[in-house]
Amino acid sequence: MAQTRPRLSTVVTYLEMTAPPVNPTLPRPALPIALLRTPNIPVSFYRYLYETVGEAWLWCERRRINDKTLCTMIHDEAVEIFVLYVNGAPGGYGELKQNSGGEVDLAYFGLLPEFVGRGLGKFFLRWMIDQTWRSEPTRVTVNTCDLDHPRALKAYQSIGFVPYRRETQEFDDPRTDGMFAGWQDCRPV
Repeated sequence: MAQTRPRLSTVVTYLEMTAPPVNPTLPRPALPIALLRTPNIPVSFYRYLYETVGEAWLWCERRRINDKTLCTMIHDEAVEIFVLYVNGAPGGYGELKQNSGGEVDLAYFGLLPEFVGRGLGKFFLRWMIDQTWRSEPTRVTVNTCDLDHPRALKAYQSIGFVPYRRETQEFDDPRTDGMFAGWQDCRPV
C-alpha cells in the first residue's frame, strides 16, 4: 500500500499596488546597512539567501529545482535581486520580476532570522517598492500566505498594497522529505 505524504493547507492572499505609495519614505535604520543590486548572483549565494530567509516559512519551490534551471530563472533579464547587508553581513533579500504589460512582481522578500524584529523589514520593503516605481510599472503585485511571517500581510498593506484575491492551496508537507531538517527549531513562535 502506497504511503501518502501529509498535506498542508494555506490561504494565499494576492495583493496589488496601482500607484506609488503616498506615505513618506521611512527613515534609514540606525544600524549600518547597505542595499545592493546583485546582477548575476551566484546560484550558491542565492540558495543561501532563499533557504535561510525561507526556512521558517516553508519556502520550498526553489529548493526542488536544479542549479541550471535556477540559474536561468534568477539571471533572466526581467529579474532584479537586491541584497540587504547589515554590518557587512547579508541580512535579507528581495527579488523583483518584470512581467508582461508593464507589471512588476515582488516575487520574494524577507530577512534572515537574526535580523527579524530589528526595524529593518519595513524600511527594506519600502525601499524595494520605491525601486520598483522608478520604472513606472502599470501595477506592482505580491502574494503572501498564512505560513509567512505573521505580520507580512499587514506590512504589505501598510505601504499601500490592496488584496484582490484569496485562495486556499494544498501541497505536500515539505518537512517530510528531509528538506527542512531543523524546521521545528527555527520557526518563530
